[in-house]
Amino acid sequence: SLPAKLINGGIAGLIGVTCVFPIDLAKTRLQNQQNGQRMYTSMSDCLIKTIRSEGYFGMYRGAAVNLTLVTPEKAIKLAANDFFRHHLSKDGKKLTLLREMLAGCGAGTCQVIVTTPMEMLKIQLQDAGRIAAQKKLMAAQAQLSSSSAVEAAKPAVETRTTAMQITRELLRSKGIAGLYKGLGATLLRDVPFSIVYFPLFANLNKLGQKDPNVKAPFYVSFLSGCVAGSTAAVAVNPCDVIKTRLQSLQRGVNEDTYSGILDCTKKIWQKEGPAAFLKGAYCRALVIAPLFGIAQVVYFIGIAEFLLDMLPKHRA
Repeated sequence: SLPAKLINGGIAGLIGVTCVFPIDLAKTRLQNQQNGQRMYTSMSDCLIKTIRSEGYFGMYRGAAVNLTLVTPEKAIKLAANDFFRHHLSKDGKKLTLLREMLAGCGAGTCQVIVTTPMEMLKIQLQDAGRIAAQKKLMAAQAQLSSSSAVEAAKPAVETRTTAMQITRELLRSKGIAGLYKGLGATLLRDVPFSIVYFPLFANLNKLGQKDPNVKAPFYVSFLSGCVAGSTAAVAVNPCDVIKTRLQSLQRGVNEDTYSGILDCTKKIWQKEGPAAFLKGAYCRALVIAPLFGIAQVVYFIGIAEFLLDMLPKHRA
């Protein structure tokens, strides 16, 4: 049932985000740093420096946004894929690869309704610590003779903003369109991701089914979700880099700004080289693999069905 699908998707999202959010924060910071202003050399270096400068909970900056919105996001993605697969199947026959890809495309398109504002807010909170640390480093390294110039170069104490403050400011200045900045780039990432992920997962999962009418074991669903998720994540990582750059409202010292997808792609290619499009790819794979592995286990075990079945008994 639809309520069960929504609950399953929500539970899976909450568990997954809680487990992998620090890696996602490292991914965002690695993708946003540009040549000449590198604060971090790797994922582990980023996490260590984050803990030292911002404390353990600094790794979870922006997690509240994800935990709030990941439930509808994952629920929409999984339920939409099932919806499109059902309507694209003919008399219960096996879907062709093309129809599986079309179902994934539909799911990816539907989820951006929630994904875009969620990613927009999350990125601002995740990257704030990197920008503040960069400003402090630049001030410490500045070789200025005038004491007044030194004082002027010192960055102000970082004021931590909240997701609600950012939301109100964007709505006040740009309206609802402010929350959907980078919508095109989000579609460019999520639609191909779903086109790759859902058919690949479905076919890998079938390999573990002894009978077409019996669900595969939970560990098969988990491994299938991990493999399909990490493969799709790396495949669309260039689009994720572009999306992250476009959705960042604050820039570090001497960092480029971008007017759109083509401008962003051109500047990254010219100034940072093709390898820049793979920034954070391994972080993204480490985030997506367990996230979707957990999601598929929860979804296919059907925790929600169990909970919904218990309600009438509890009332009785």
